[in-house]
Amino acid sequence: MSRDPANQATRRVARVITRLNIGGPSIQATRLTSALEAHGFTTTLLHGRLGEGEGDMSYLIPPDADARYVSALRRPLAPLDDLRAFLRIYRVLREVQPHIVHTHMAKAGLLARLAATAYNISRGSAPRARIVHTYHGHVLDGYFSPVATKIFITLERLLARLTDRLVAISPAIRSELLQTYRIGRDRQYRVVALGFDLSPFAAVDAAARAAARHSLGLPADAAVVTTVGRLTAIKQHGLFLDTVARVRRSHPNLIAVIAGDGELRAELESKAAALGIGDSVRMLGWRRDLATIYAATDVFLLTSRNEGTPVALIEAMAAGVPGVSTDVGGVTDVIGGADTGRTAPFGDADALARAIEELLADPQRRAAMGAAARARVLAHYDLNRLVADVAALYRDMLADS
Repeated sequence: MSRDPANQATRRVARVITRLNIGGPSIQATRLTSALEAHGFTTTLLHGRLGEGEGDMSYLIPPDADARYVSALRRPLAPLDDLRAFLRIYRVLREVQPHIVHTHMAKAGLLARLAATAYNISRGSAPRARIVHTYHGHVLDGYFSPVATKIFITLERLLARLTDRLVAISPAIRSELLQTYRIGRDRQYRVVALGFDLSPFAAVDAAARAAARHSLGLPADAAVVTTVGRLTAIKQHGLFLDTVARVRRSHPNLIAVIAGDGELRAELESKAAALGIGDSVRMLGWRRDLATIYAATDVFLLTSRNEGTPVALIEAMAAGVPGVSTDVGGVTDVIGGADTGRTAPFGDADALARAIEELLADPQRRAAMGAAARARVLAHYDLNRLVADVAALYRDMLADS
């Protein structure tokens, strides 16, 4: 006689993520893979292929993890590969027989939720796998053409009907998905903020800041404005450069640091030269020593067109660096208020520049804001809290018959 999955001591989770590129989803997926074992959940992690020029975070996969590489799973629309990825995911589900299928990112959310539904149908009257999808943001604004966006919204509405729980990583993202795009129902949603090991960033102090400037070859008296992220259109590094050009008029000692890489690098280098700030911009490529990058920074600047919960902003704040950002997606949920950072409307380089100039002009205020920012993110984005929240979500799903 078979036992119900909810009553078994150890439950199996199939976690599917489109790819392990640099960013919050990859960090969360890999950390949860091992951390949930203490709560009675074992995980099989399925991950797909990186895009050209994307940084790789597969090194975060725990050494003893059951991780499966699905080469056909990749972000772009590719019908034959999508079919292959669907079949591979379905076969793994048949092998693992998970109690929960948890998907991350849009393509994995599409293919793995369909595969999980097919798997449940194939099991007949046997207990079915619960399905949960995490929205780490969304691709419904600023990524695709209006026609493609309408298609994706329709798909997400249909997929929501196949899903037991929908997780939004911030209240703002939940509100957008429900009210703006009408995806899912209120009762399906849970807000589970991201969680990280922020201790390397929280350890940044005055001595670390001086050492960081030295190691990066930055003058001790420079005004350093930094951003971290993929060099793609959604991150709007062109707006970053426009803002830096304005600030440099009043702060000629300004140095702009860009950590990250991508298809727009050459275009951004040309733009910096055209703006007359090429000698002030340091493009560092992908870096793993981000605590050093933040330690060398006076103000962190985020200029994205769309964001879920921006990990780089959280890391910078944990390092005691105040953030200035476009007011998009879940940014306000991270920054909190005027004592911990500044926001400006998307596209308003003048407003972003004024906010930076305000902070550069008052070192004491900047330090106080950095300290308040650190306290805020350490309280809200702790890894242990994330693990406990996800374990509670899983238990709730399994108990809900």
